[in-house]
Amino acid sequence: MPVFDFRGTWTALVTPYKEDSAVDFEGLKKNIGFQIDQGVTGVLPVGTTGESPTLTTDEHNLVVQKAREYAGKGCDIFAGTGSNSTKEAINHTKHALDTGIDKVLLVDCYYNGPSSLELRREYYQAVLDRFPDVKIVIYVIPGRTGTVIDPVDIAVLSGKYDRVIAIKEATGDLERMKRERALMPDMNIISGDDDKTCRMMTDPMIRAGGVISVTSNLAPGAVVKMVGAALRGDADEAKKLAEELKPLFSIVTVKAESVRILPDGDKTTVQDRFRNPLPVKTAMRALGMPAGPARPPLGKMTREGVDVIRSTLKSVWEKSPHVLEPINTFYGTDIEKRLNDDKVWEPLAYEG
Repeated sequence: MPVFDFRGTWTALVTPYKEDSAVDFEGLKKNIGFQIDQGVTGVLPVGTTGESPTLTTDEHNLVVQKAREYAGKGCDIFAGTGSNSTKEAINHTKHALDTGIDKVLLVDCYYNGPSSLELRREYYQAVLDRFPDVKIVIYVIPGRTGTVIDPVDIAVLSGKYDRVIAIKEATGDLERMKRERALMPDMNIISGDDDKTCRMMTDPMIRAGGVISVTSNLAPGAVVKMVGAALRGDADEAKKLAEELKPLFSIVTVKAESVRILPDGDKTTVQDRFRNPLPVKTAMRALGMPAGPARPPLGKMTREGVDVIRSTLKSVWEKSPHVLEPINTFYGTDIEKRLNDDKVWEPLAYEG
């Protein structure tokens, strides 16, 4: 049985940058203050949403240290320390522990493609054996990593170490989640896909306990209310709130078609898939929140992609303004004005 109740709303924080791509620590402090103000359970710095692959080791460690300082006693915190290198994961985990954070998120090793057995023995178990006080959240996201730990190996691992406290499920595979629940009746299963959170929490064969959310960067209060309703067994209210949030869930990843001009002058249409965190950072910048640009190889969206973000935010503002209103209050911005000001949106897209 897990030794820690991980239920609730955890925000996968963006790492805000200045225009010169330096980390914007004042922006990070402001954003964590917003999360605390809106009642989240906790925050996760330097995960996928936090652009961990493009942070230097020193930046990674300083973001974790500062996030721990800014969160204080206002909310809980855990740190992304996963890597495709066990040695690097161990180093990041050591720093998190030295900073006073005893819970870490370890993503299945990306690119080098270990088997499920190797993930269990040479990665997760290696970190658990190295640090007897650390609690780990296993992050399963094969669409990013190209590999996946099997539920059986998680069950074996969690049976040996009660410090395996949760599984962040971003497979989109509900049958897999049901198997995890059958194998591990007391495990914290946490949604890693905003749009599936409500269904995962209200399905009696999954019984997810919450979400590690991208959308809560924008609308933490609304996500907290949805998760809270599901946790208290009010499925109807949870589904109603999920419906209000559905447009924001839809822009975690944005698909948009645009025209390319070939060297011979011919034109062809290409569909781009803009993935997290670029869409959420684009939305935050447009709304006047600290976010800054993404780091290469992420860049900007096409005009068509930015238009998807803009029209979605306009729709939410018109139909469910209470979802975004806390941004106005906390950041002193003017959503109505910014949504309708072309000058706000033009710099967010590639030219031509």
